[in-house]
Amino acid sequence: MTVSPFAGKPAPAELLIDIPRLVTAYYTGRPDASVATQRVAFGTSGHRGSSFDLGFNEWHVLAISQAICLYREAQGINGPLFVGIDTHALSTPAGASALEVFAANGVTVMIAEGDEYTPTPAVSHAILCYNRGRTSGLADGIVITPSHNPPQSGGYKYNPTNGGPADTHITKWIEAKANELLANQLAGVKRVSYEQALKADTTHRHDYVNTYVADLINVIDFDAIRSAGLHLGVDPLGGAGVRYWPAIAEHYRLDLEVVNTHVDSTFRFMTVDWDGQIRMDPSSSHAMQGLIGLKERFDVAFACDPDHDRHGIVTPSGGLLAPNNYLAVSIDYLFQNRPQWRADAAVGKTVVSSGLIDRVAKRLGRRLYEVPVGFKWFADGLFDGSLGFGGEESAGASFLRKDGGVWSTDKDGLIPALLAAEMTARTGRDPSQAYRALTDELGEPFSVRVDAKASPQQKALLSKLSPDQVASTELAGEKIQNILSHAPGNDQAIGGLKVMTENGWFAARPSGTEDIYKIYAESFIGDAHLKQLVDEAQTLVDGAIASK
Repeated sequence: MTVSPFAGKPAPAELLIDIPRLVTAYYTGRPDASVATQRVAFGTSGHRGSSFDLGFNEWHVLAISQAICLYREAQGINGPLFVGIDTHALSTPAGASALEVFAANGVTVMIAEGDEYTPTPAVSHAILCYNRGRTSGLADGIVITPSHNPPQSGGYKYNPTNGGPADTHITKWIEAKANELLANQLAGVKRVSYEQALKADTTHRHDYVNTYVADLINVIDFDAIRSAGLHLGVDPLGGAGVRYWPAIAEHYRLDLEVVNTHVDSTFRFMTVDWDGQIRMDPSSSHAMQGLIGLKERFDVAFACDPDHDRHGIVTPSGGLLAPNNYLAVSIDYLFQNRPQWRADAAVGKTVVSSGLIDRVAKRLGRRLYEVPVGFKWFADGLFDGSLGFGGEESAGASFLRKDGGVWSTDKDGLIPALLAAEMTARTGRDPSQAYRALTDELGEPFSVRVDAKASPQQKALLSKLSPDQVASTELAGEKIQNILSHAPGNDQAIGGLKVMTENGWFAARPSGTEDIYKIYAESFIGDAHLKQLVDEAQTLVDGAIASK
């Protein structure tokens, strides 16, 4: 992995996108449905692309919005559609385009008061609160966001009536219908003007900010945070939660300082990520240099990405915590401090999350629910309380209310951030100190992710690898204990392989958006053992996809 000379430094002017050109391309571009890169394609979290390369523009948004209307009609979903947008430059025009279609189709839409930006978890929360106790007239929602992706990106996510990311069978249906509409030059798309859409009887305003903020008392122990007198810092990274954090501080009387209140679609206030891109990733040490530099000022500091579904935690004693490390600490704390959760509530993780989570779950006596990459696999368990926590290695997580009821079924960056303050207040040690205590007891993991080039054909082969293609009985000097092509939690294909030994593992899977494959590896022995794991993993994968 080659690190850019810009990495960790303030974004230079030459990296800033031209917003007028980007928005003009959104309205003027015409995608060709016969070209794969210009079609609608839902990955693990919606359709993403840029108007610069005809990957995300008005035609995509119109087609997806009409497809969602048709899906709702087919499924008998006739409650309100909650709508959120983030602070990327393409999100506001895309939100307008979507509203034009929903209004023309007679869909009841709930848009934010004052046209506020709306985090992903606030939309999930709104859907669940509306649907509580209902058996008909159920709500669903959309979030227009490319998450932490660079400023030129746009994105569109659909959340069905369970409030979480849409499952594959839903996104495939919407994707196919949207591409059919694209191929037919949008014939069949209903649309009114934006002015008509705003005035439509079906368009309503919803107070996402105060509804979400007031309900947080049922998830986080604010009395403990306030009593401890913690000095907290937060950087919303110019995202949709910019107004949520001051509201939280005021409502719960917290000593919380918002260190960056700017919303600027160029995200010029960021430090550059590892690859020379501006990327609002709160778990990246390169992107988070601004907040890391302030670590001595706060007892705990945190950040969230533009749609606020990911979190990053900074402490004076440890700086920025790796996402996997904080997930393990959160799980260990929550399951010992939420007595009203179900005794059989499980711990949810993805196949590429840390093995330390497995060890924590075993020590807690909790069932481990291990699933493929994608937060959608946690939605049903969080909804019915059979999962107390669901977390991804990419710093996405959510967990239950204090009483064991559902809070959000999509990733929520705000509550893990606030939980860092709660655990510091109640235990007297920050998450970094808690992590060190955990690893002293259960072992310290050493982990890495390596990306390598792969053609679309090679990626397809990798996604279909089976355990019987691994001839070796040993990996990095240890006996292989298990080889997975399907996740043990739900028996769904992981799109690659995971090979495990007593003190290490690797997983290899193709990227859903780039012509690369990813190797995740972790060792509980040390860096030398980790390197050996990666070397043997690459040899195995390259051999399996070579000259095919």
